[in-house]
Amino acid sequence: MVEDTSTPISSPVKSCCVEEMSQGSPKRVKLDPQPTTGANPPNLSTDALQSNKKSHKRRDAAGYPKSRQGKEKDNKNVRRRRGDRPERNETSADASTGDPQDVPDKAPRLPKRQSAILLGFCGTGCAGMQIQPDARTIEGVLFDALVRVGAVSSDNADDPTKVSLGRAARTDAGVHAAGNLVSLKLITQIPGVSDLVVAINELLPPEIRVWGIIRVQNSFNARTSCDSRKYTYFFPSYLLIPPKPGSGLYETFRRRAVSSSGSSSSACAFPDSIHPFWADSPLESSKEDDLQRKRRWRTGPEAVQRLREIAKKFEGTRNFHNFTVGREFSDRSTQRHMKKIEITDPVVYGSTEWISVMFHGQSFMLHQRKMVSVLVLCCRTGTPPQIIEELYGPRQVFIPKMPSLGLLLEHPIFESYNRKAEGVSEKLSPEDPDFRPPINFDIHREPIEKFKQTYIYDRMREIEDRRAVFDIWVRSTDAYSGDDLLYLNPKGVIPAAAIVKRSERRKNPFREKKRFDVADFAPNSKTEADEAEEDEEEQDIVMDKAKLVDTEG
Repeated sequence: MVEDTSTPISSPVKSCCVEEMSQGSPKRVKLDPQPTTGANPPNLSTDALQSNKKSHKRRDAAGYPKSRQGKEKDNKNVRRRRGDRPERNETSADASTGDPQDVPDKAPRLPKRQSAILLGFCGTGCAGMQIQPDARTIEGVLFDALVRVGAVSSDNADDPTKVSLGRAARTDAGVHAAGNLVSLKLITQIPGVSDLVVAINELLPPEIRVWGIIRVQNSFNARTSCDSRKYTYFFPSYLLIPPKPGSGLYETFRRRAVSSSGSSSSACAFPDSIHPFWADSPLESSKEDDLQRKRRWRTGPEAVQRLREIAKKFEGTRNFHNFTVGREFSDRSTQRHMKKIEITDPVVYGSTEWISVMFHGQSFMLHQRKMVSVLVLCCRTGTPPQIIEELYGPRQVFIPKMPSLGLLLEHPIFESYNRKAEGVSEKLSPEDPDFRPPINFDIHREPIEKFKQTYIYDRMREIEDRRAVFDIWVRSTDAYSGDDLLYLNPKGVIPAAAIVKRSERRKNPFREKKRFDVADFAPNSKTEADEAEEDEEEQDIVMDKAKLVDTEG
């Protein structure tokens, strides 16, 4: 090996830097962080030397960047809290001067407590329970009132998730609730507000009422802590009258009966025997004349008992994939538990007789009011209760939805949470800050019943008297002449023609009217004739699991 005897330099990198400097390119200078011996190169500028010294100050002995500890504060984030970021074009003169005394003082922070709001509402004029952008919803109106009264701070007013807003049961557009529950972190002790419930109700419209506010455990969640829900569905008893002779459904069943057995008596309950209601009707009666007679008609005890026998088949843990949308038979989430179903005796209001069905279930899926549709259709066509067992099987069929108008959320139930709260509060007085009262809607029974009568029952009946929603629904069902409803037969079996396959397009599918998904019918809204073209075929709904869960309650 030959030793280099030329003039020594500190390093090859240093030599490179000096060479580049001699070419007049100061921007390309690369400084070695390692200290070098000897005098500074004569061509190195003063600015470069100053930059080199600063770079050394920002690094420790090992060459790693130093932490911000000990660094001079620039006062850019003085008194700023998360969620209160200024706009880009708003340059704070106070922050630039570094004087914190020039920053305006904020209101004192008040403690938040995990709370449960018990409320009821008439869903008319709202796009549902859950907050939606650019839409009037129950939660949106309630949250605005909470901000205005001071129960939610201005820092959290822009985003309800900051206070962990949640609900026990979700309702669709126009659907009513005598009782529902919203959980969130509330400021319950507000200066100048002696009664928070009264103060909130003064800011709410009369169709939305807060029944009470209670302190709950910090782990409480409105949806997951709820054990079960109670819904009631109301419908006029004239829906139990069999299809009108000559209607599409009537003729379809009659043709099916003859082709399957050669005897119409073995395939359907009504083709050969005319129901007394239609036997007394003129042959060419108008729908207006039929409606007047329907409203005067009164059902018998046999029909009500038949409804109860069919409803018993819904109780227990079942696979309800046919009673919702967007779910497969193999989806485990379609397993739901119905605790009890009760059907009251018919009651006359005005000129119309009404029947109510109460569903007490662990949870309900989207459009599960299809259960009421099956109840009504089976009863009016003579289909035996065993068809319900068939509908729990893997074969998929189409079930039309009942109108939203008759649906009412009674209230959610929190038995498990109440037992836990009772154990925690057993030896505490109600004045103790750790005391947790049970969630009980019954203590508000009197104002709730008055609210239901004024804002729910009376409006529901007024809409039916004015718009005949249920009569339009049953006539549109009877007008159908395809195969989708052929599972309604006296044998209680699902024929191959009625099976729906997702990959195949059906011939003459049942098309539902969009109006039946609406519970609010304003006096100047569209008439039946206006909506003749607004039919829809039930499509395969594709949603991720999170969105599907969010549609349930």
